[in-house]
Amino acid sequence: MTLNKRYFGALLLLLSLLAPAAFAAAPAFIYLVRHGEKAGNDGDPDLTAQGRARADNIAAILRKTGIRQVWSTKTARTRQTAAPTAALLALPVKEYDAGKPEKMIAELKATGGNALVVGHSNTVPKLVSLLGGASGADIGDNEFDRVYQLIVGSDGSVTTVLLSSPPSS
Repeated sequence: MTLNKRYFGALLLLLSLLAPAAFAAAPAFIYLVRHGEKAGNDGDPDLTAQGRARADNIAAILRKTGIRQVWSTKTARTRQTAAPTAALLALPVKEYDAGKPEKMIAELKATGGNALVVGHSNTVPKLVSLLGGASGADIGDNEFDRVYQLIVGSDGSVTTVLLSSPPSS
């Protein structure tokens, strides 16, 4: 084997080892939202027409963001909020325990990539904080339009961007 072939082979091996690291270095985007407007406060209510419109709008907003995971609690309103995004991107909705989100957070961190997480007014700010973001003010009982975009840098730093999701008219 000539010296040039050895160097070329070594260079290919080095590049193949570095390529996954370079890919992993890309920032990840995690979107966290509260479920859409719900029909009442009793039991496990479904979304209202306005809540379904908001869920459709969230899917439209996120359709080109490279979402690879969609997470929801087990309630009807969170599943119905997550469903349009999951359907649009042909992804399953993964269920997490709102009271014990550590397993979901560990999986998000381990797998990387972009994700949508749907929760509740009393859980989304906590999730933002647990993921390293700035949650800001509490989410009010009648507030459904807040969308957190967490940008997780290759160095683990997290930048929080607050967006809005008005329902489709």
